[in-house]
Amino acid sequence: MLTKAEKTKQFILETAVPLYNTKGIAGVSIDDVLAATKLTKGCLYGHFQSKEDLSEQVIALSLQKITDKMRVAVAGGKTVRAKLFAFLDFYKDPIHTHIPGGCPIFNTAVEADDHYPAVKEKVAAVMRAGQQELTYLFEEGIRNGEFSSRLNAPVMAFKLVAAIEGGLMMCRTMDTIKPMHTLIKSLKDELDQYKT
Repeated sequence: MLTKAEKTKQFILETAVPLYNTKGIAGVSIDDVLAATKLTKGCLYGHFQSKEDLSEQVIALSLQKITDKMRVAVAGGKTVRAKLFAFLDFYKDPIHTHIPGGCPIFNTAVEADDHYPAVKEKVAAVMRAGQQELTYLFEEGIRNGEFSSRLNAPVMAFKLVAAIEGGLMMCRTMDTIKPMHTLIKSLKDELDQYKT
């Protein structure tokens, strides 16, 4: 059971996730977090050493939240193919995303690229882990006979992540979901070309 202090810290982090995902690290001020949480500056700094510390912990939580939600969706698949399709379907609505403001992986990666090396490394770790998990799924599908050995697991894993993240950004920018549905269908059709 969480202590009162731990509950307060968790409340601050949870409240700040959509702020950071919508406005970005540079766009969120301490005053924004204070206004959203209705807490005092002293209370906030009792839990975080600095805005940088707060930012890193908020980003870590947002990355964890999206990863956990995606893993739950994928785990529901009964076959490797079903799990891969669940991964693709998880991203089918780039406008109304699982966390307000879009995909925190993409949002944070773009902003952290040159300005926040510690945050950039957190995003890179999530991307590497995601690609590795997809690679393992493809390899499992090849081993159990669902997919042909012609399928290059690491290349296909990278392609899925790159296509989905790029599709999310483009569809959010153009304010439309239709191209994302077309992309997902195309990726599913490509995967089915490797079915045995």
